[in-house]
Amino acid sequence: MYYLSIYIFIINLISIILMAMDKNFAKNNKLRISEKTLFLISHLFGSLGILLGMYMFHHKTKKRRFVYGIPIILLIQLIFLYCLF
Repeated sequence: MYYLSIYIFIINLISIILMAMDKNFAKNNKLRISEKTLFLISHLFGSLGILLGMYMFHHKTKKRRFVYGIPIILLIQLIFLYCLF
């Protein structure tokens, strides 16, 4: 449980950083972080960080795949963790 908590904390921290970086890249017309990468991080238990990053940085908030997809992934992960423990 301890190591899982550390993993989830780190992956969510990484996901918030990736959202901030992608927002910055978008503003400066630089090479972007792909949506596939953001969804991959989300599937690896980084969905809370992606969701927080979406609204902290106002990034990807108009994309339906993110607005509906990320909360659904988060809900599934929370149910999984609840059943696991």
